[in-house]
Amino acid sequence: MGTPLIPLADERCDIVAKLEFCNPTGSSKDRSALWILEQAIGRGEIAHDTTVVESSSGNFALALAFYCRMLGIAFVPVIDPNCNEATEAQLRLLCERVEKVAVRDVTGSYLKNRLSRVRELLVELDSAYWPNQYANPDARDAHYHFTAGELIAQAGPLDYLFVGVGTGGTIAGLSRRIKETYPGCVIVAVDAEGSVIFGGPPKERRIPGIGSSIVPPLCGQALIDQVEIVSEARAVEACRALAARYGLYAGGSTGSTYAAVQDYFARHPPGARRPRVAFIAADRGHAYAQTVYDPTWVQQLRAETAQPPGVETVAVN
Repeated sequence: MGTPLIPLADERCDIVAKLEFCNPTGSSKDRSALWILEQAIGRGEIAHDTTVVESSSGNFALALAFYCRMLGIAFVPVIDPNCNEATEAQLRLLCERVEKVAVRDVTGSYLKNRLSRVRELLVELDSAYWPNQYANPDARDAHYHFTAGELIAQAGPLDYLFVGVGTGGTIAGLSRRIKETYPGCVIVAVDAEGSVIFGGPPKERRIPGIGSSIVPPLCGQALIDQVEIVSEARAVEACRALAARYGLYAGGSTGSTYAAVQDYFARHPPGARRPRVAFIAADRGHAYAQTVYDPTWVQQLRAETAQPPGVETVAVN
C-alpha cells in the first residue's frame, strides 16, 4: 500500500508525519480492513454469499465498503449520528444497506448500541461475518507488518512515536514492532477527552475516529509508555494549524495526535539533542469540512464545552 513520510519544520524536535490518510479510502483503516478480509477469506470464514457486518464511526466502514465492493462481498455498516455527512453519503452509495443507531448508551456515546445492533444482525442474516475491529488480532497484525515496517524503513531510529487510539489495533501493531526495533522509543498513546479507554470519565464526544466508550481488548496488547488526553477544541486548533503551517488537510484524529506532540514537548522541552519524533496522520480532512473546518460548528463546539482546551499526561506503568 505504501504511504509517504514527510518532515514538518519544528523549533524543538525533528518531526515526521506518516501520512496514512494517503491510503485509498483516506485513513489508516485501509490497512486493517484489507488484511482482515484477506485473512478471513483465506480461512474460509468469508464466502461469496457472506455478508460482512461491522460497527464503525466512519473510516473503517469506508475502508470495508471499498474492499468488499472490489471483492464482490456484501457489507452492512452500523453507524451513528457522529458519522460525518460526507462519509455517510459515500457509504450509502457503496452499500445496499446501512444501519444507523440513533440512541445513545449509558456513557453518552453510541458504541455499545452499535455493537448490540451488530450482534442482532449476525443472528438475522443467513451468513454473516463480523470483523470485530476492537478485538481481531488481524487488525493488530496489519499495522505490525505493514505500517510499522514502512515507518522503520522510512524514518530510521525514533525517540518518540505518537499514535491516536480508537480500537487499539494501530497502536498495538505499531508499538510492538517499533519496540522490537528501537527498544528506547517512547510510545505515546493519544486519546480524546471523554473517552474511557485509559480510565477517564465518559462524556459526549463529537469528533469520530479517536477515543472509545469501551476499553478495546487490542489496547491491552499495546506497549504504551505515556498517554495524552486531548480535548476536542484543542484537536480543532491543531487541524487548522496543520493546514495553515504545512498545507495538510487533516482529520480529527490526526489533529488530536499533532496537538499531543506539540503540547507534550511544550511541557517537557527537550535538551540540546533534538529528538526524532514520528506521529501517525491517520485521517484526511475532507469528511470534516462541515465540522472541524466549519466556523459555525466550531463556535458551537466551544460554546457547548464552555471550557478552555487542554491536554494532560498520564504515565503508564
